[in-house]
Amino acid sequence: MSASTLSASTLTGVFTAEAFAAHVASLPPLPQWWLDRKRAAFDRFASLPMPAENDEKWRFSNRSTLTLDGFQLPTNGASAASLHAPIGIKKAAKLVFANGRLATRELLSADLAKRGVIVDTLQNALHQHGDLVREHLLAQPPKLGSAKFAALHEAFLTDGAFISVPKGVEVELPIGVFSYAAGAGAAVFPHTLVIAGDNSKLTVVEYFGSSVDTDAHFAVGANDLYASHGAQLTYVGKQDWSLSTLSFQLNSTVVRRDARVQSLNLHLGARQARHESLSQLQAPGAFSEMLALTVAHDAQEFDQRTLQIHQAPNTKSDLLYKNALRDHAKTIFSGLIVVDPDAQKTDAYQSNRNLMLSDDAEANSLPGLEIQANDVRCT
Repeated sequence: MSASTLSASTLTGVFTAEAFAAHVASLPPLPQWWLDRKRAAFDRFASLPMPAENDEKWRFSNRSTLTLDGFQLPTNGASAASLHAPIGIKKAAKLVFANGRLATRELLSADLAKRGVIVDTLQNALHQHGDLVREHLLAQPPKLGSAKFAALHEAFLTDGAFISVPKGVEVELPIGVFSYAAGAGAAVFPHTLVIAGDNSKLTVVEYFGSSVDTDAHFAVGANDLYASHGAQLTYVGKQDWSLSTLSFQLNSTVVRRDARVQSLNLHLGARQARHESLSQLQAPGAFSEMLALTVAHDAQEFDQRTLQIHQAPNTKSDLLYKNALRDHAKTIFSGLIVVDPDAQKTDAYQSNRNLMLSDDAEANSLPGLEIQANDVRCT
């Protein structure tokens, strides 16, 4: 094998130009703007390098175990009967995906549907609510190191959840989204887009899991959470992939005037999992609470990267990440608070706490501040 061929294989693995062309050909008719974005994303993916040893955004990460080889793009989903929804609470609606395809669903009540609440697939939303999707889907560029994997996600994204709650509407029960990988070596790209209108209120509960606990999978998921003025949005995500899975999850939150977003992410599965969470407070009164709990054992590695950006005055963010480590497990937390020059009266907090239950475990914490305003409170 020539050096150039080896380099190309290393950069793309099984996600070649031919695989991308087959993926696009398998999709139903979709808007041209979205297909153009997917093609541009594949070009970015193919040209971007894998994480480098001297990349500060990958400090302490085990890059030697990152590989794009050995996986496959599944050509079908899984039967709904083989999947379960392990979050046993009553829900306003539910979407269950397997290998990026809708497997089953529970519809909204007639009352919520009449009031304009939407819980649907991204494929349907691209046609029926195209302007909303175009404005918010993957609207924030990756900033925390996984640009190559974010491009891969956009290129091969098949379907996902679209949730929209209009102005002034409160959804009392949570909305459930379940994403599964089925089949040995399956590569999946789950996505959830949530748009909370002015003064609306909702809770979204999301679960990621493998249909068979012993199968190895490759998962590159993402979500977009948008809270408009005065909205209250709660998001709970539970990651429980098989212990042989390589996982990336890229979360982006935008908080507008007097809105409140509370997110809690539970990390349990995967052999190696990287979670990147970006929160942007874009208008006065915005508040973002970022919570995470990780239970790591055996030789698991959990790599957590966060960014809190205060872009307007009188905003507040509060981050608390807790890790419990056993055996030879490893965690990395790298968090950065950025305060823009106009973001006076910012109140920002960040804490990472590690419970070491083994002498062989390893926890790394890298907090950071970039403050460009002079009237702030950051700790």
